[in-house]
Amino acid sequence: MAASAWLEAGLARVLFYPTLLYTVFREKVPGRAHRDWYHRIDPTVLLGALRLRSMTSRLVLDENVRGVITMNEEYETRFLCNSSKEWKNVGVEQLRLSTVDMTGIPTLANLQKGVQFVLKYRSLGQCVYVHCKAGRSRSATMVAAYLIQVHNWSPEEAVSAITKIRSHIHVRPGQLEVLKEFHKSSSGAANNNTADTAKL
Repeated sequence: MAASAWLEAGLARVLFYPTLLYTVFREKVPGRAHRDWYHRIDPTVLLGALRLRSMTSRLVLDENVRGVITMNEEYETRFLCNSSKEWKNVGVEQLRLSTVDMTGIPTLANLQKGVQFVLKYRSLGQCVYVHCKAGRSRSATMVAAYLIQVHNWSPEEAVSAITKIRSHIHVRPGQLEVLKEFHKSSSGAANNNTADTAKL
């Protein structure tokens, strides 16, 4: 790992709890400064902040969540969140796609893996909670990839659609670039499938 990557990862660790407290504060404060902990993006996907243990019943019983995509590194979820085993005990499958906080960019492979995970639950009529620490950047990038896949939208259209629902998301330039890669690869796969079907 390059020195700059080490510094970025270290800074993310140092700022984790202060920035998490800020997220909690924004959820509790009334008025224009208020930010909901999570939002439903479509019938399948919920996009939000760290899924705390106290939210388990609400997500499973009220929101029909049967899958969770965790974009956090392990240290971020160690003390406040359900482990994979605890999720399994309540009938929820967790997929962890670790991405560094604040500066991290999900890999193309992880976006593809995450989208396939969501599509599995979509086909079952069940829901997936996609989250990072604040539900603004890493997880928003994943949800944008899902929308690109489902609607064949451009990355900009997908990000715009999410922003209309969860206005405080922030997809960074590097994350937008990987979404462009994802769009290109998913469009190519769709074209190949169409060509294969035409041959039959």
